[in-house]
Parts: sequence; C-alpha cells; structure tokens
Amino acid sequence: MHRSEVTVDLGAVRRNARTLLRALEGSQLWAVVKANAYGHGAVDVAGAVVDEGAGALCVATVAEGLELREEFSLVRILVMGPTASSREIAEAREAKLELAVWDEEIPEGLRVHLKLDTGMGRWGLSELTKPGAEVVGLMTHLATADNDPVFAAKQIELFRTVTEPYSDLMRHAANSAAALRIPSSRLDAARCGIALYGLSPFMEEPADDGLEPALSWRSYLAQVKQLQPGESTGYGRRFLAEHPTWIGIVPVGYADGFRRDLTGTEVRVSGELRRVVGTISMDAFAVELDHQEPVGAPVTILGHGVLAEEHARLAGTINYELVSGIKADPRRARRVVVDA
Repeated sequence: MHRSEVTVDLGAVRRNARTLLRALEGSQLWAVVKANAYGHGAVDVAGAVVDEGAGALCVATVAEGLELREEFSLVRILVMGPTASSREIAEAREAKLELAVWDEEIPEGLRVHLKLDTGMGRWGLSELTKPGAEVVGLMTHLATADNDPVFAAKQIELFRTVTEPYSDLMRHAANSAAALRIPSSRLDAARCGIALYGLSPFMEEPADDGLEPALSWRSYLAQVKQLQPGESTGYGRRFLAEHPTWIGIVPVGYADGFRRDLTGTEVRVSGELRRVVGTISMDAFAVELDHQEPVGAPVTILGHGVLAEEHARLAGTINYELVSGIKADPRRARRVVVDA
C-alpha cells in the first residue's frame, strides 16, 4: 500500500486552459510547463493544453525542452532560462527549440526571442537594437502583475513603446495574473503557468477567476491514539494535550513535500477539517481529532476544498512553491492521472 496518492486531473487542466483562452480574447496561450509542470507532470499537461489550442510550450532548461520534443515533434517549445554551454545550444538547434536571449551574442541557426528587462531586474536587455533575422519574438517579464498592477502597467507601456517598430514579431509579456486581469498585457501571446493548474496567481480563491485545482493529494490515518493530559506527539513536544485528546498519524512528511512549517494548517479526515499539530517529521505528521477514527480513515491533504493557497498562507510562502515541492516518489506515493 502506498503511503499517499497524488492525482492530477487533466480535465481540470483543460478547463483552465479554456478559461485562459477566453480571457485572452484571441491572443495565443503559451503554456508554462517548466519544473515538471509545477509538479503536475510536464508531458501529460503539455498533451492536454496542446489539445486545447496552446500555441507553444515554455520551459526553463534545454533538458526540459528535449524531454517534451520527444513527445511533441511539431509544437513550438521556448526555453526561457539561460543556456549553459555550446553543447546545450547544439542540442537545442538539433531539436528545433527556441531560445530566450538577452545578450549581444545570438546563436546561429536557432529561432530566438529577445528578452527585455522592463523592471523585473533579472534576465533581460536594457536596450533593444534592431533584431536580426534569427529573432522571431520579443518578450519581457512582469514583476508585479499579481499585486501591483500600476507598476505592471508601466512595464507593459514601456515594452509596447520600445517594441512597436517591430510589431511584426511575436510579442509576449503577460503571465497568468496579467492574462486574467490586465487586458493591455495580452499582446500576441501570454505565457501562463500557475493558472493552468487551477491555482490562483493572486493567492485568492481559484474559483474567483474561474479556475479549478487540478492536483489532489490523499493519504490515510496509519495510527490513532489518545493522548492523556501532559502527553505529547512529535519531536520537541510542541503539542501537549491539555485534556484527553485523540490524534491520528498520517504517513506523509517533509520528504514527500509536506513542509515542516505547515504545523497548524488543516486537512480533511473522513471529510472533516482537522488541524495539523506537533512537529512535522520526515515521514509523518499528526492531526488532532475530535473523536476516535478508524485506522485507514481517508485524509485529504490537497484538493476537494483543501486549497494550496491556505497551506501557503500559513507557511508564509506561495502556492507555486508548495505544489512544485510535492515529490510523488513511486517508492512512497502513487501517482494517478485522470482526464475527467
């Protein structure tokens, strides 16, 4: 028996893609599937979004692009991160990958997208010179589309102004947040990641933007016991029972991606919300119960109303980090893909 089960619903991914396409009103959807599609499975997700009309797939590394090229021979694949060596460039050329470039040296025989730094302060050119024949696109990266639309608007206006003489090239700036709520950002294409997976780029309820979480994570109670007053559970005795208290032990821990700083969050046990108590260890965490539950009772860690956004707020992080950190190691967890 697996200690937990991670399920990815490609049907939800498809519906999220349609929601984004409607919001884009004719601009292309370019699906960001880097980091194994934020833990959802890059090949599976790519197949679903291409079926729904995505115009390109976006990854961070050449290696990620090569993995997708084996499955998708005709789809545009854009590598957005730096290429570290001449070997990588040669591999990208052979696989017909497209590269984001932000220095003066443009690799020969590759389709490239010049990246401008309009305010992100990372990869990007500070000035745009006349693009050469290898350049097929112009791009930038918005720094605050999720929390400061005023600054995002300044970035968009700067990018539009600088690139207007080359509007025959593909121009793309929007991420998920901008695609959903900043119409001026949409241009020719939008590079959307987090929203495809039904997660809110604004750390709000995903349903507020018509999004449906695609990933669920379930486990079970492997032990149930009653603590007496003064007794504790877990390392450091961080949880002390003040009265007779039933607790359940779930065989999932930070080695699986359930972070150590999630103490205090809530999961569902037999459909009811229950608080995570004590120190989360490498292989287990404890939940406080209001009555004795049977061993084997189902535990929902994510999905079915248990939101990554809620876990992330308590941990002081973002939903991106939580889902990307889930490790569906087949020796510990079962991974299931459905298309419902």
